[in-house]
Amino acid sequence: MSDKKSYYITTPIYYVNDKPHLGHAYTTIACDTMARHKRLDDYDVYFLTGTDEHGQKVQQAAEAKGIDPQTFTDEVSQTFRNLWPRLNITNDDFIRTTEDRHKKACQALWNKLVESGNIYLDSYGGWYAVRDEAYYGEDELTTNAAGKKVAPSGAECEWVEEESYFFKLSAWGDKLLDLYTKNPDFIQPDARRNEVISFVKSGLRDLSVSRTRLTWGVPVPNAPNHVMYVWIDALTNYISALGYPDESAPLYQKFWPANVHVVGKDILRFHAVYWPAFLMAAGIPVQHKVFAHGWWTIEGQKMSKSVGNVIAPDDLINNYGLDQSRYFVLREVPFGNDGDFSHDQAIARINSDLANGFGNLAQRTLSMIAKNCDGKVPAHGVFTKDDTALLDECYKNLIPNMRKEFDKFAFSRGLEGIWKLVNAANAYIDVQAPWCLKKTDVTRMETVLYVLAETIRCLGIAVQSVVPESAAKMLDQVAVPMDKRQYAHISPDNALVTGTELPAPTGVFPRIQPIDEKVA
Repeated sequence: MSDKKSYYITTPIYYVNDKPHLGHAYTTIACDTMARHKRLDDYDVYFLTGTDEHGQKVQQAAEAKGIDPQTFTDEVSQTFRNLWPRLNITNDDFIRTTEDRHKKACQALWNKLVESGNIYLDSYGGWYAVRDEAYYGEDELTTNAAGKKVAPSGAECEWVEEESYFFKLSAWGDKLLDLYTKNPDFIQPDARRNEVISFVKSGLRDLSVSRTRLTWGVPVPNAPNHVMYVWIDALTNYISALGYPDESAPLYQKFWPANVHVVGKDILRFHAVYWPAFLMAAGIPVQHKVFAHGWWTIEGQKMSKSVGNVIAPDDLINNYGLDQSRYFVLREVPFGNDGDFSHDQAIARINSDLANGFGNLAQRTLSMIAKNCDGKVPAHGVFTKDDTALLDECYKNLIPNMRKEFDKFAFSRGLEGIWKLVNAANAYIDVQAPWCLKKTDVTRMETVLYVLAETIRCLGIAVQSVVPESAAKMLDQVAVPMDKRQYAHISPDNALVTGTELPAPTGVFPRIQPIDEKVA
């Protein structure tokens, strides 16, 4: 292991009762962007994703298909594993809850909770939502038109009575509130933090953590009729992937506690209440942060198979391109808020920012260099006030501003700041008009083109975490060596060298046509 600062980021493990959709892609792209951002900022990063494969929903889905649960989970888990390279995801591990390493960790954690006196056997009756794999209190339920009890998520509930092991969650309320107070960034964004604090202050009830009506799950140690509640199973993945229960394992030593668990807002309670309580009860350090993002609607409607508006990640890539899709979902909506996806918005954003903005800046600049500077990095004279102002934005402000926003998962604001520099560079080229200087002052033309090429170099380095393939092409076009593409290289000491030969310029961000025109 190196001496670099460590950074451990996780997606939730995705439930395998269906194929991946826009929501899965969104979470994973965001985590991948943060993982890349931290690597570019000289961190040792461990990025985990995977699939959650136990529970009643999975068992029912397998039965509906007439196959055994393991075969079913093998098939669906593979669709997620296959998607990540398609989205250019750079995860370091892919954990499956049906793996032996994970089952071993779950049972070790369970034994720790038993030893600490936090698990006991009793019987339970309550309103249970199969879809959510969760029990709800009577006061949380409403009744739908069919007379069925409905959870806040919209899932129908049924009354369930069974023998169960319980975790003494009620004993951890004050300790959780103390955790939130001492670590004000533990739950983000702030609105979600307030929701969790309100929930904990209302009083916690002990949590049923085993099932007897279910066979598809991790067996409870020394209790052959019980399997673990799917959430105690699922949450353990964050440490099982690092080698737990071997706390001397190199990955565990280096990366636990996690810097951040990124989750959808619907599963925040499990990560911000149950998981830290389990960890504290087992004497394991608690993760540093949970960040809950919002949901996407499609053209104003909730995504639904019955409505037919579920967007598959492949649809995004096929319509807009991979990097363009990555850029849009992170730029369009502040991460943490709900967002509405529309094709018109996607096309407008991609064309405005990528094609007309950064792409046009690079194409104009590099084409003029190819034509007027023998295809080499031009020489430059003394920099004017305007030249220095643009370069100072690159060297002094670009990465600090980006780091400030990205480290808060404010991707949209971070990208907004980057594109202010893109716009400033486009304004600079319009004002300086190097095509006119060609006729009146060749030395000044070369200086302007040098400043622009250097700006493109810095911008290309900065946007690698969001649009990695396109940024790589952009950096290739200004001949930046592979070992000079870290954030630390955005400095005058690593500036472009006059006389360096550049490849023939090619467009990186083509304009996107409206969907109906493409079909026609």
